[in-house]
This record gives sequence, C-alpha cells and structure tokens, in this order.
Amino acid sequence: MEEFVVLVNPEDDVLGLMEKQQAHINGLLHRAFSVFLFNDKGEMLLQKRASEKYHSPNQWTNAVCSHPRIGETYLEGAKRRVKEELGIDTELSEKFNFIYKADVGGGLWEHELDHVFTGNYAAEFNLNKKEVEEVRYISMEDLDREISENPQNFTEWFKIILEEYKHHF
Repeated sequence: MEEFVVLVNPEDDVLGLMEKQQAHINGLLHRAFSVFLFNDKGEMLLQKRASEKYHSPNQWTNAVCSHPRIGETYLEGAKRRVKEELGIDTELSEKFNFIYKADVGGGLWEHELDHVFTGNYAAEFNLNKKEVEEVRYISMEDLDREISENPQNFTEWFKIILEEYKHHF
C-alpha cells in the first residue's frame, strides 16, 4: 500500500498530499511526529529500525517517528504508530513542535514540521519486526556518550530532535 504524507507550509497549512518516498526525495516540508517514551527510572526508550526499512535501516532512534495521515491529528497518528510499531497503548502529551531538515543519505531528505510527544511506559512490548528490530532503555548520560562516540549508529533526525528536546527541558 502506498503511503502519503501531508505537505504543509511553515504555518502548518495543508498544501496537498505526496507519496512518502517522493516527498523524501524532493525534500518537501511535511507533517510528522516524534514520540519519546521513558521508564520509571527516567531512561529513554530507543528503537533500532528494521533492516528492511528503505532508509536509515539498523540505526537507533527514539521510540517512534512517523507521519499523520490526512484528516488525522498529530496525537491520533502518534498513538496509532506506537500501537503499530511497539504493540502498546500509552498516554502521550505534546511538548513542542519545530521544523527541521536532515540529509538521511541515498538522496533522501527528512524536511518535517515535527510535533514531539512524550509518555511513560515500563511494561512488555509486542514489536512489529517489519518496523522495529529491537528496543532498549538508556540513561540520557549514556545516550549522549554513545551518540558522541558512534554518531553513525543513530538516525540523523533523532540527533536533531534530541538536541531540540534538551532545549525545552
């Protein structure tokens, strides 16, 4: 099934729809969301992207990143993808939004108006292996060290969103 993203201007006015991969080739601004989940110790959940993903396979990133569908709110999209990728339901709250552009390799760009959500979760997962290879929790200190020592192991957008997240908290 072809997936489409919602193209927008910087004010989040809808400009139209475009097939997801084409939008990433063209580097066009589109709606997105990012979810940061934490356990009871304040550790952040990371997911390792599945090896069959068309870009950034086998790289670590935040709990979930994706795109709302047309007619779907950012929160509805975030909750849908948390269920589809991690096999869980959890409460999410929006913290901020911002625009970024990142070269993700292979002639592809992420240019997103990104709404960032957080939530807490400390139970079992039912991973969709077509999306997620594995998950793990990590302290912010260890995460900063890993990114500094091995930045190639992490998605480009995660590094940008994480820095923006730190500015808000």
